[in-house]
Amino acid sequence: MSTSTSRSYSEAPLLERVRARADLRALSTDQLRQIADELRAELIAASSAAGGQSEAGLGIVELAVALHRVFDAQHDKLIWDLGHEIHPYNVLIGQRHLIPTPRPGSGRSGFIGNSEGEYGPFRATHRSTSISTSLGIAMARDLKGEDFRVVAVVSYGTMGAGMIYEAVNNAGALKRRLVVILNDSDMAVAPPVGAISAYLSRLVSSRSCCSPQYQRPDIAATAPRPVVHGTKRAEEYARGTAAVDTLFEELGFSYVGPVDGRNLDQLLPALENAAKADAGPVLVHVVARKGEGHGRTKAASDKYHGATRFNVITGMQEQGLPEPSACRNVFADALSAEAEHDAGIVAIIAAMPSGIGIDRFAKRFPGRIFSVGNAEQHAVTFAAGMACEGFKPFCAIYSSSLQRAYDQVVHDVAIQSLPVRFAIDRAGVLGFGGATHAGSFDLGYLGCLPGMVLMAPSDEVELVHMVATAAAIDDRPCALWCPRDGDVEADLPKRDGKLRGEILPLGRGRILREGNSVALLSLGTRLADTLRAADALTANGFSATVADARFAKPLDTVLIERLVREHEALITIEEGVAGGFGAAVMQHLAWRGLLDGKLKLRSMTLPDRFIDQDSSSNQSPAARPSTGDIVSMVRATIGGSARRGEEVTATQDRPEPCVS
Repeated sequence: MSTSTSRSYSEAPLLERVRARADLRALSTDQLRQIADELRAELIAASSAAGGQSEAGLGIVELAVALHRVFDAQHDKLIWDLGHEIHPYNVLIGQRHLIPTPRPGSGRSGFIGNSEGEYGPFRATHRSTSISTSLGIAMARDLKGEDFRVVAVVSYGTMGAGMIYEAVNNAGALKRRLVVILNDSDMAVAPPVGAISAYLSRLVSSRSCCSPQYQRPDIAATAPRPVVHGTKRAEEYARGTAAVDTLFEELGFSYVGPVDGRNLDQLLPALENAAKADAGPVLVHVVARKGEGHGRTKAASDKYHGATRFNVITGMQEQGLPEPSACRNVFADALSAEAEHDAGIVAIIAAMPSGIGIDRFAKRFPGRIFSVGNAEQHAVTFAAGMACEGFKPFCAIYSSSLQRAYDQVVHDVAIQSLPVRFAIDRAGVLGFGGATHAGSFDLGYLGCLPGMVLMAPSDEVELVHMVATAAAIDDRPCALWCPRDGDVEADLPKRDGKLRGEILPLGRGRILREGNSVALLSLGTRLADTLRAADALTANGFSATVADARFAKPLDTVLIERLVREHEALITIEEGVAGGFGAAVMQHLAWRGLLDGKLKLRSMTLPDRFIDQDSSSNQSPAARPSTGDIVSMVRATIGGSARRGEEVTATQDRPEPCVS
C-alpha cells in the first residue's frame, strides 16, 4: 500500500481544489491518495483544536473519497448511521464548515442534521437506523419510477442492535437496489463485545482482501446459479473455509469483501461494481480502523471518543476543560459500595462503560457487569430476566438512549413489577449533545407507568442516598437520574467511615429553607438555581420557601399540600419538558380540590421545542429554568416588577421556559 512518505505531491493542496464530484473524477488514483492524506491531516488538526468526536472519521477517509468518486451526492442518496463519521465526507461535498470546531454558540452538535444542506436527506444520529431509512427511500424510488442509487453507511458499533437485522431481513426479502457499506472499524465507543464482533473477525481472517469473486457482484448475479455456486464452493474449499457462507448472503444480500478500507485500489472497484449491481441489495464489508493515521488516537483504548483538545504531536489531552464526570464517578463508587454488601447487585450497560462511569464498578466487580453492546432493548429485558431470578440489576443507560427501549420498560419490566433499577445518565439538557441526546423526556414517559419509582438527585450527596435507596427497593421498578453536571460542596455521605448512602423514605421530599410568601418546589438539578433565586428574592423583600421534591413518583403529597396551605403561590421547577413532575403536582391538587381561586400555581419546565447544542453555560439561560427566570416568575406571579439592569432578572430577548 502506498503511503504519504513515498509519494511525490504537488505543492498546492489538492483538497482546496475539490468542490464537486467532477473535481474528484478528474484526478488520478495517486492524486486521490493525496486528497485522503490532506483530508486526514485536516481532521486531526480540527479534532486537536476542538475536541469532540471528529477522530471517528479518520479511519474512513479513503472510504469517503471513494464514495464521493463513485456516487453522485446531488442525485444519489447517502445515509450515514453515525454523525461522528460523516466529517470527511462533508469536506468533499463542499461543506467544510461542518467539521467540528470550537463550538459554543455555533448550533452544531457534531451529529447529522437534515437541515445541513442538500446532501442530508435524513437525520440519523442514534445509530442502527440507516438501513431501514435507506430501504424506505429505495422502495419510494421504485414506486415513483425514479432512478438513483441509495447507499447506507453502517458503523461497526451499530451491528449489535436488533433494528439493523430487522432491516437486513426485510431488505433481503424485498430485493430492492440498495448498497450497504459496513464500516468494520473493530471499535465503537469501547472495545467490541458479543458474537457479532467475533463473527466479523472470522470473516476478515478467513477471506483475502479482496478476491475477484467478491469484487464483482454484477458478474455473480448474471452467471448461471450452478456455476456461481460451484465456483464459490471450490474457492472456499481451497482456502479451507467452506463453512463461512456469510449471514448477509443467507439473508439475500450479495456480499463484497472484506475490502481494505485504506486501499483505494480495492475500494474503488468494489464500490463501482456494487453501484452497478441491479439484482438486489449488496453489502460491502470495509475493514478500517478508528483513529487511523494518527498514532496516538489509534493506540488509545477509546480511540479518543469524545476527547478534549489534545496536542497533535504527543496526543496528550488538555486538562481542566469542562468535562463534568463527577456525578458519574460518584454513581459508580456508590454502586460499588452497595455491591460490597449485597452479592445480588449487578450492572448492565449498553456499550457506554466510561461514559456512564461503570468502568469504575467493573474494576472492582469484573464478574458482575454485563455489556450487551449497542442494544438498549435487549439490555432492559436481559435485566428483567435477572430480576426474575432474584438479582438486583442496575441497568445504566443514557437518558436519550433509553427511549429506544420503552416498549421493553413497559412490557417486560413495569407490567410484571420487576425490580429493575434504571440508572439514567445524562438527564436534562446536554450541552453539545443537542436535541438528539438531551435527556428531556424521561420524566414524562416513565412517570405515567404504574408502580414506577422516580428519583431525581439534586447533587452528588443525594445521588449516593438514592443509589442506596434503589438497591433496597425489591418489589417494583425504579429509576434515578445521574445528571451530567454536578453542583455540590458538602462531603459525600459515609457509613462506618466508608462511602455509602442512607435509604430514603419513598416519596418524601425535604424543606431546605422556610419562608411565607412563595414556595419553590424543585426536582433534580435545578435546586442550586432555586436556592440562589431565593437569596435574590429575600434581598428584594420576597420571603421564599425552598423544597427539594426528591421523588417525581410517588409524590410527597403531604409536603405539597402543606406548601399550598401556607403560601400565596407555588412554583414547581424541573429540567424536563411539560407533562412531567409539574403536571403530576397539578393533577394531584386538582384531584384534591385545592386549585381554588386563591392559589397561584405555576410550573416551570423546558420550552416546548427541541434545543440545539451549545455549551452548558450558554444553554442554561436559553433553555433551562435558571436563577433569573425563577426570580422573574415569582415577581410576575405574586406582584412586583424587576428593576432595570438588575443582574438576576431574565432578559427579554432570550426564550422563556415553558410555563403552565
